[in-house]
Amino acid sequence: MADRLTQLQDAVNQVSDFSIVHHFSRIFKEQADHFCNSVGVIQQCAPSSPFPGFERSGGKGSPPQQEDYALLFAKLIARTAKDIDVLIDSLPSEESSLELQLASLKKLEQENQEAARKLEDIVNHGERLLEQIQAALHDIAQSQLNCQARVSDPDS
Repeated sequence: MADRLTQLQDAVNQVSDFSIVHHFSRIFKEQADHFCNSVGVIQQCAPSSPFPGFERSGGKGSPPQQEDYALLFAKLIARTAKDIDVLIDSLPSEESSLELQLASLKKLEQENQEAARKLEDIVNHGERLLEQIQAALHDIAQSQLNCQARVSDPDS
């Protein structure tokens, strides 16, 4: 659970407080920041709409550089919302009682013991194979020594 809360904390750029209520207020603040930024960009970059009788006198200034800010902010807002939903959904529910958690831990412990037993069997098998290989190498070395002794001393 701590990992998930940490991920949620990162998603909302929360650094100091571990209170879950504070996490949610930071989540909504981040969403509000995205919305405010997008409204600010719209105000800055949107072409002006003509209103009859309220035209400005003078020449039109150069139109602001048009970038696809709407798409950028829509993606940011959607991605943040999706990340937050995933993190919140991954938190344990209130229905996760102590008994369920203990049963889950017991199952994990049994799986761990089974894996340890299998690992021990594999290690034992490997040690037996190593002993056989060492015995075979010893026999080969002994045979080579016997052959070299016969070659160097042909009178025996």
